[in-house]
Parts: sequence; structure tokens; C-alpha cells
Amino acid sequence: MLDDDDLALFRDAIKGTKPLLQNEFVAPQKNYKEKQQIREQREKEDTLFFFSDEYEPLLNEEGAVKYLREGEDSYLLKQLRRGDFSPELFLDLHGLTKEKAKIELASLIQACEKENIYCASIMTGYGTYTLKRQIPKWLVQHPKVRALHQAPREWGGEAAILILLEV
Repeated sequence: MLDDDDLALFRDAIKGTKPLLQNEFVAPQKNYKEKQQIREQREKEDTLFFFSDEYEPLLNEEGAVKYLREGEDSYLLKQLRRGDFSPELFLDLHGLTKEKAKIELASLIQACEKENIYCASIMTGYGTYTLKRQIPKWLVQHPKVRALHQAPREWGGEAAILILLEV
């Protein structure tokens, strides 16, 4: 407790000052956009981690491109071939380099995870067949890819691949 002399001394020291109103609290602003961009970039890099150019899976390169993850029902491939699954996202890789295509593929898988989409279509086109041969090799490396098959005619035929993802 302050005695009367201390209170008088305090009042004398603050004479002429204006009292402050303290009825508002302004929280410090955090840069959420920047944090969101950093997190998305890290997720994309994590997804890119799965796509090695050195890995050579045992894919049957004669006939339709197809892959089924170990432990999955073989009926999934038949459903993909017949077009029982309708892709909700489409990725067109025409005219892209391998590196840009790899980044776009990682973004597609990330977007499918974020939006809970289980089927997507990837248009590889014909061209030099570079992407058509490479895309399946990358996809089989990703742990979220359950199956892939050359798309039926209505979803692009030989120039496209349907993928089925774990969501």
C-alpha cells in the first residue's frame, strides 16, 4: 500500500498527462498467406520426392499402359479400362518439358488429396512419346496411386491416363 506522501508525489509527477483509453486489443497480425505458401511449397516438394527418373518399374509397355498397386483388387483395372470411374480433375501436359510435367503431376496429386478426389485424367498426348512413357514410371512410385490405366476413348484414349488415388 502506498501512503499519502507517495500518492501525492505520484499525482504531482503525472500532472498534465491525459489518461489513455484501454478498451481495445489489437492482436499482432501474422502473415498467414506467406505461411500457407511455404506449406504448399513444402508439400509439393514432398510429392516431387517420389518421382525419380532413375527408377525403372516392371511395366508392360506393349499394349495399354496399366498398373495396380500390390494388395489392390484387380477389378479396379477393369473398371478404369471400361470408364466406370469419371475423372474429376484433368491435367493436360501437351508441350511441357519433363521437369515441368513432373511439377504439374505433383501439383495434381496434391490437389486431389486436398479436394478428396480419387480419380483424375492426365493427357500426355502423342508427340515424341517421352511423357507418355515417363508419366507411368513416375506415378507407380507415389504411395497414393492405387491404379492407373490407359483412358477409355471418352476420356482421351491412348493419349491419356486415368489414375485412381487413395484419399
